[in-house]
Amino acid sequence: MDPGAETRKTPPTKGHRMSQQSLTVIGLGPMGQAMVKALIEAGIEVTVWNRTAAKAEAMAELGAHRAETAAEALDANRVIILSLTHYQAMYDILGPAADHLRGKVIANLSSDSPENTREGAAWATEHGAQYLVGGFMSQGDDIKHPDSYLYLSGPKDVFEAHRDLLRPLSRQEYLGDDYGLAQVFYQAELALFHAFLIGWEQALAIVDRSGADLDRFVAGASGHPNSYRDFMREFAEGAKHGGWGDLHSFKMMHAGAQHVIDASEDLGVDARLTRTVQDYYRRAIEATDKAGHPVPVYRIIRGDAA
Repeated sequence: MDPGAETRKTPPTKGHRMSQQSLTVIGLGPMGQAMVKALIEAGIEVTVWNRTAAKAEAMAELGAHRAETAAEALDANRVIILSLTHYQAMYDILGPAADHLRGKVIANLSSDSPENTREGAAWATEHGAQYLVGGFMSQGDDIKHPDSYLYLSGPKDVFEAHRDLLRPLSRQEYLGDDYGLAQVFYQAELALFHAFLIGWEQALAIVDRSGADLDRFVAGASGHPNSYRDFMREFAEGAKHGGWGDLHSFKMMHAGAQHVIDASEDLGVDARLTRTVQDYYRRAIEATDKAGHPVPVYRIIRGDAA
């Protein structure tokens, strides 16, 4: 029997550990649990609260202090990490305990839109809290992976004052004072990641359905990261000037997409993703014909092609 178990499961009393090496984590999904484990391993005292008590109990077994209520979790420490499904959950959980927010530092590492993030920051600061926003770029909940990093934004003095306490969570990329910036960068990367994953699954399905050697394909295709990096940089430079391409380029890409569609559908592979891609080039061709000058896909996606 662990002689410290009962102590860890006892709800913390108000202000019991307001030290520089302690904080609270509210929300114990996969990411919340990963954060608690990383913080405990770094020697930081952690108080936890979750709407599903069993998850908090599991963290208590690892050494965390379990609060019985959200208010107790807020009272336990000055720095509070939120790891929730979305920002509405913050209002649902902290709203009834809003009078406990004064003097706290809320690091909201939940995912949501940049505008919802800014509204959430305004709500918390109106209740007397300081605020930071974060977005994890990691392989699932593997925040200890060497390629994992954490976008952070909010007042620089708040970030500087607490960066060391948050350092065990991942390599930090501080973006600036604008509360929404962390979510701008996070959601932009997620847009790329989602499209990449579906495109990759379509590519795998084409090869697999054809009967070709899947491992051989993966070995070759996964060996070209620098090529993708170069395209990213080239298109980013193009975006500064309105986007890449001319009418010939758009027609070439449109025709190339049709070849991918044909190859996919001949094998019974769903090609709706490529049809969506092709439609962007169709729209660029039509807009270019109408305008009398190139109207790149970037301008269509950005919403200013008109």
